[in-house]
Amino acid sequence: MPSCVFRVATDPPAERSVNPITHYLASWTLASLPGGLRRADRAWILVAGVAPDLDGLGIVAELATRDSATPLLWWSEYHHTLGHNALFGAVVATGVLAFTRRPKVAGLALASFHLHLLCDLVGSRGPDGDQWPIPYLWPFSSAVNLTVPWQWQLNAWPNIALSVVLLAYSLWVSYAAGRSPLEPFWSSGNRALVAALRGRFSSLRK
Repeated sequence: MPSCVFRVATDPPAERSVNPITHYLASWTLASLPGGLRRADRAWILVAGVAPDLDGLGIVAELATRDSATPLLWWSEYHHTLGHNALFGAVVATGVLAFTRRPKVAGLALASFHLHLLCDLVGSRGPDGDQWPIPYLWPFSSAVNLTVPWQWQLNAWPNIALSVVLLAYSLWVSYAAGRSPLEPFWSSGNRALVAALRGRFSSLRK
């Protein structure tokens, strides 16, 4: 098992990943760049950008069984492992290609997937200073565990600053282009948000 695996025996697992909203906004920033993408294309790129954290769903089983004689340590053992590797990225990109038949979208989906890994790589240090490496070649090899010596903590100012910048950019694009982070999955919510922003800052458009 890769060295990034750890166990939590009695206490609920503590979240160690970059905020899912930050991951979403980072992927949306990539999907919102000019390039003739359609709404469905942006949706697939966003899905790819949050897909790595599917391996965190094991927390449900772990919390449900933590007081039993045989607790399921699916979160402690597999979060940042099952979904945070090159093989899963290839599966995601191949799935996007199969559904869209658009290599460009599949390529951007793969880039979005790796953007997620990059965010976790540089900004997921725990409060105790412990790093959580990315087992990039799992399950074929445990020899490559990606780390950076300067990885900052989850609550460090770079993570906060990144979230603020991504949010500000998303609001600007929503206002200027009429396309918000809600648009790929919720058209009516997108229209309501854009209308609210343009109504609030209508003087800037004159």
